Amino acid sequence: MKLAFVGLGVMGFPMAGHLVRGGHEVAVFNRSPAKAVAWAKAHTGRAATTVAEAARDAEALILCVGKDDDVRQVVSEALDALAPAAVILDHTTTSAVVAREMAQKTAETGRSFIDAPVSGGQAGAEAGKLTIMCGGEPEAFARAEPIMAAYAQAVRLMGPTGSGQLTKMVNQICIAGVVQGLAEGLHFAKRAGLDPADVLAAISKGAAQSWQMDNRWPTMAQGRFDFGFAVDWMRKDLGLVLDEAEANGARLDVTRLVDGYYGEVQAMGGARWDTSSLVTRLEPKA
Repeated sequence: MKLAFVGLGVMGFPMAGHLVRGGHEVAVFNRSPAKAVAWAKAHTGRAATTVAEAARDAEALILCVGKDDDVRQVVSEALDALAPAAVILDHTTTSAVVAREMAQKTAETGRSFIDAPVSGGQAGAEAGKLTIMCGGEPEAFARAEPIMAAYAQAVRLMGPTGSGQLTKMVNQICIAGVVQGLAEGLHFAKRAGLDPADVLAAISKGAAQSWQMDNRWPTMAQGRFDFGFAVDWMRKDLGLVLDEAEANGARLDVTRLVDGYYGEVQAMGGARWDTSSLVTRLEPKA
């Protein structure tokens, strides 16, 4: 397929590369032109100088940008340039509100929109093993699913437009609670005089096991917090969660607490540390 990809951050850069390896013709755009040029040199693709140029006659537009207003801007600039009946596939984590806005806007032009936030982090993007939760019409999803297969190990349609974003919110709620639990468990283990590596070996095969424990307990114990998904982005996501909870009446006591803890990490200078840096507020010198 002829594809356009906008947003070449730590996730988008490898995702767009997987599309080329999957046999697609890909044009890319990034707000920092040097990133698009670097991507084009690393892959058999084309760096465009505008969103509209990248989107010209594309059968699908894939987004992996920052926030709601970024999605609005990219869709506005790209929509008229896309091929008739093209599908827009948005991997940005946004509000469900903007997903519904964009679906309505694209439908007015005869095109389709799928909200498709991802989970799996930078490592998952690089390995092509992301989990993708989608919202939209089944027919549009059926056309988009083979595209996502280039960089995903699991793709699921969750329901109508916005359902993908709502599912991603559940994902972030769960991660926030787990990471805070790991931070407190590690902190407690150190204060109790236990060896963190021994504790991990003892508990990671039982009921406490999780992806976060397997992958982040060791690095948290070493004070390493450079694994891609920054605190700033988590706070953005939790802000979306809490706004949605305000609207639907969900009670998210722990999520609200952990969001505040991430605020403390930001105040410590950890805005670009990854999410496992929650432990630093318990051990400021870690």
